[in-house]
Amino acid sequence: MRPEFFQRACALIIGFATFAATNAASAESSHGIAMYGTPALPPDFVSLPYANPDAPKGGRVVFGNTGGFDSLNPFVQKGTAPWQLGFWGYESLMGRSWDEPFTLYGVLAESVRTAPDRSWVEFDLRAEARFSDGSPVTVEDVIWSYQTLGSQGHLRYRGMASQISDIRQTGPRTVRLEFNTDNRELALIAGMRPVLKKAQWQGKDFTASGLDEIPIGTGAYVVSDFEASRHVTLRRNPDYWGKDLPFRRGTQNFDEMRIEFYGDQTVLFEAFKAGELNVIREFNAEKWDRQYGFPAVLRGDIVKTEIPHRRPSGMTGFVMNTRRTPFDDWRVREAMLLAFNFEFINDTITGGVQPRITSYFSNSDLAMRSGPVDDKVRKLLTPYSDSLLPGALDGYSLPVSDGTARNRGNLRQAMGLLNQAGWRVSDGVLRNEQGRIFAFDVLLRQGDTGNQTVIELYARALERLGIAVSVSTVDDAQYTARISAQDFDMTTFRRDLSLSPGNEQHLYWGSSRADTPGTRNLMGVASPAVDGMIDAMLQAGTREDFATAVRALDRVLTTGRYVIPIWQFDVGRIAHIRELRYPARLPIYGDGIGFLPDVWWYQAE
Repeated sequence: MRPEFFQRACALIIGFATFAATNAASAESSHGIAMYGTPALPPDFVSLPYANPDAPKGGRVVFGNTGGFDSLNPFVQKGTAPWQLGFWGYESLMGRSWDEPFTLYGVLAESVRTAPDRSWVEFDLRAEARFSDGSPVTVEDVIWSYQTLGSQGHLRYRGMASQISDIRQTGPRTVRLEFNTDNRELALIAGMRPVLKKAQWQGKDFTASGLDEIPIGTGAYVVSDFEASRHVTLRRNPDYWGKDLPFRRGTQNFDEMRIEFYGDQTVLFEAFKAGELNVIREFNAEKWDRQYGFPAVLRGDIVKTEIPHRRPSGMTGFVMNTRRTPFDDWRVREAMLLAFNFEFINDTITGGVQPRITSYFSNSDLAMRSGPVDDKVRKLLTPYSDSLLPGALDGYSLPVSDGTARNRGNLRQAMGLLNQAGWRVSDGVLRNEQGRIFAFDVLLRQGDTGNQTVIELYARALERLGIAVSVSTVDDAQYTARISAQDFDMTTFRRDLSLSPGNEQHLYWGSSRADTPGTRNLMGVASPAVDGMIDAMLQAGTREDFATAVRALDRVLTTGRYVIPIWQFDVGRIAHIRELRYPARLPIYGDGIGFLPDVWWYQAE
């Protein structure tokens, strides 16, 4: 090698080493990490602000689920596991505070470091972290968990895998992840992956575990008993390693939690009234007012609790599969919205008490604003103007009926749009130019009596347009299989959304997985504007830019007319035995995941 080349190579190596050292030095270790700004809690915090650090331990609580289960592995695509398992028995490197939009504090990891641009993140494992069988949690377990979930796990875990350029051990108890995309949220998402035990799965098929192999976790609860589709019981591990962590103080207070399974919500409610269950969530305001006057409530043995929140409404309603005719035409979808007589249906079902969801992020500062877009949102949407649907830039709101059963005005508008889309009534039946009859099927879970009533009311209106509606009611296994295969015309839909939406938005409505079996993008959105707004949201450097991008995303989704929204759950309604107590201080997310049962406790009188 010529001397000048050798000198230049050495200079490059020294320069790179200096840059790397400077970059590492600039990243200070912290007890927590926030999406924007700094964590609200100091390093020496005693407990989460909405937990009671003096809450007593003990007691037993029984919950109820509808449907059934054929798996106890909540981390794979195959099978149906009780949804609670992923939250009760497993932990991640960091845990989320439900009193901040998006902030994490250490659980399995005692500290975290990240680059100023969030291009990489490092976690330092706690030396005391243990699996429920007493074995230590290692960096090798962490790396295996991330790689396995990213390649073989449920689809919700696979999106991040392609955005990790490298994951490796950088110290005795330190793991580092490097990212190949400009996405500030990845450093936080990396801290929220469940950590499983690598040794458990040597020579076994992780994807086909079903009921034969329950993943070993690090959480406070372990499955102690179950009968497929009947019940499952979890008991608090007396040797749980993390019971003294500030993040855990005042949480996970029950000795035992049991889930009983019922055929439908009506049977479940009767079981609660009979004392078989200790707690129930009620989503119907009218039922809450009229049907919770049974003897146990009047005696005070059952308490009705209402818990407010400040989280977005999310989207609940009936989703249309745009992969299929006729819902591939936005005019047809708008006609479906016009024909859905929300005011009349809401009055019939809930007594008109619950307000309607008006957009995906309604009830929050992230919601799209009424009227035309402001300059900041317009700047984001203008490059996609050719693909935007009417109302995205000029303003859009959901149709409002006159409240009568006939809904004549909106049905006239609906018929006009259907005519524009090539559908006309002939002999009382709506047909297109090829003679195809406008008919569709609504796929429902067995026992979903509430939504079946809504569809029956909706079908009567559609009959006046010449549209035939059928309902297919199937068990959990069939429902899961058909949804995974996108084998439906219309079905129920619910997406809870947070004050800090992030990478999950690609799973919900990103085009890259719109046609992937098992996708969560049920409507089949394939919109460059949606993809662009999600990218803008993930790349935003300030909270203001982030909010602008989410409002723009909200506009594109809402004007896409993919879902027929129903009512929002503006307050959490929980009926429970009087021995169940909760802290006076409520988090901004209200009674969402992490509040019940995490910080409640049992107190005998």
